[in-house]
Amino acid sequence: MASVTSLSDSVQQRLASALSATLPEAADADPLLRRSDRADFQANGILALAKKAKANPRELAAQVVSRVETGGLFKEVEVSGPGFLNITVTDEAITRNLAARAADPEGRLGVPYADAPGTTVIDYAQPNVAKEMHVGHLRSAVIGDSVVKLLEFTGETVVRRHHIGDWGTQFGMLIQYLDEHPHELDHKASEVTGEEAMSNLDRLYKAARKLFDSDEEFKTRSRRRVVDLQAGDPHTLAVWQKFVDESKIYFFSVFEKLDMDIRDADIVGESGYNDMLAETCRLLEESGVAVRSEGALCVFFDDIKGPDGNPVPLIVQKSDGGYGYAATDLSAIRDRVFNLKAHSLLYVVDARQALHFRMVFETARRAGWLNDDVQAAQLAFGTVLGKDGKPFKTREGETVRLVDLLDEAIERASAVVREKAQDLSEEEIAERGAQVGIGAVKYADLSTSASRDYKFDLDQMVSLNGDTSVYLQYAFARIRSILRKAGEARPAAHPELELTAPERALGLHLDQFAETVAEAAREYAPHKLTAYLYQLASLYTSFYDKCPVLKAETPEQVENRLFLCEVTARTLHEGMALLGIRTPERL
Repeated sequence: MASVTSLSDSVQQRLASALSATLPEAADADPLLRRSDRADFQANGILALAKKAKANPRELAAQVVSRVETGGLFKEVEVSGPGFLNITVTDEAITRNLAARAADPEGRLGVPYADAPGTTVIDYAQPNVAKEMHVGHLRSAVIGDSVVKLLEFTGETVVRRHHIGDWGTQFGMLIQYLDEHPHELDHKASEVTGEEAMSNLDRLYKAARKLFDSDEEFKTRSRRRVVDLQAGDPHTLAVWQKFVDESKIYFFSVFEKLDMDIRDADIVGESGYNDMLAETCRLLEESGVAVRSEGALCVFFDDIKGPDGNPVPLIVQKSDGGYGYAATDLSAIRDRVFNLKAHSLLYVVDARQALHFRMVFETARRAGWLNDDVQAAQLAFGTVLGKDGKPFKTREGETVRLVDLLDEAIERASAVVREKAQDLSEEEIAERGAQVGIGAVKYADLSTSASRDYKFDLDQMVSLNGDTSVYLQYAFARIRSILRKAGEARPAAHPELELTAPERALGLHLDQFAETVAEAAREYAPHKLTAYLYQLASLYTSFYDKCPVLKAETPEQVENRLFLCEVTARTLHEGMALLGIRTPERL
């Protein structure tokens, strides 16, 4: 694996050596290096060390500087203020570093794998069977998909789980209705679209609901069906399976539109844990983690009380013997830890379920299923708001259908692409429109910290200016266009050349890609990667405006600037791919 030591790591290592040579007791001290607007980097760690050693910080800093090995890397190291170090690296070091990244045989731009990768099970994109996906399902899918890509890129083994809502009392009504009207889900043609599948399900759901609310005998038959379903009656299960299959046709069509790879084997819904529920309850009760209270099996917590001051328990089994979400979620934890051998469990779920997951995780810890070696976390996300800052609804006050939203984004983006397109066919405009529209929706979601709410504003999302994916996609397409126009000139690194300020700024930022990816993966924070990529596109724009590429002064400078263009394009392409966003070659 050809990982490349970043400039900041190289600087850090040399400073640490100089520190321990000056103060042997500071062998493990951190120089506290960060990027700076006064120089390339600033080190602030000497202040704390001087305080500890009762030394004068400026004098200590000067001693450290005298011991720094400068060769090839440092252009200047100066003491500033009360004892900070301002560090400027050489132009040669910047170019050589990028050349090493570009030469990575694995095409990873020198990004290292994590030191000790493990296995993460990530639970995301959880639609409900026989129900339309709405805007609330967007965030779990988009955030989860990006976190999967980030973790896999750093070498983690990732098991995807789509915990779909495919079980529960509402199925009694649907199964009973379909049993009495057996042709309601028949398909006229062999190929059925997701839209048709959903309208079939929707029509059946409404008809069943109407009958259930108006006909007592049907209601009684439906309730009996729930018992049959839970008992595993083969005929009832076969009818239930029809709902699951029809829903999957619809789910896959939506995920395909979102340009997401959802595999059938990864869809393990609530029903997938049925066989474990009784044992989960038995284990919790026998170990004393759960106790019977008014007939129900409950877990109590000292710090969780209701408004009346009474404890609010996690109910694992209801007094009528039925199982709630807690039993399913706890069974899923057992499966993920003991069968899938996970080290980390990650749940990309709406922040409103935070209390439920806190109680479930604490219960699993008490039972010994989670411990120091196995961690569980909820990646809680905020709400999607309309332009008015209120939860996103249609004019009629209905929840917004996800498909309508995506179609509108594609339509808006296609208009933007058509307006700018010079030599694209209608077919290419449609393809690029989808890539730009879906990219815009994903980027708007991912560029907000997951825990915060965000406003869904399509005008803003498909804008060519500002922090949008369209801006990044156009930056990438512009670079590809320059590289196509280069003719005989080829990108090549020339470490002997002096760099201008915009070239240096771009080169130093390109060097930070690896640590940004590592941080975004470690913290499950795609928004840190979007911020990095937006800054990269902005720095490239500034470079492009101030530094002629094809008309540079010498052939070597042309090659070196083409090389900077190429590394920028590759970094944008790789970074956007980790967000699940396409970068078209031409726009």
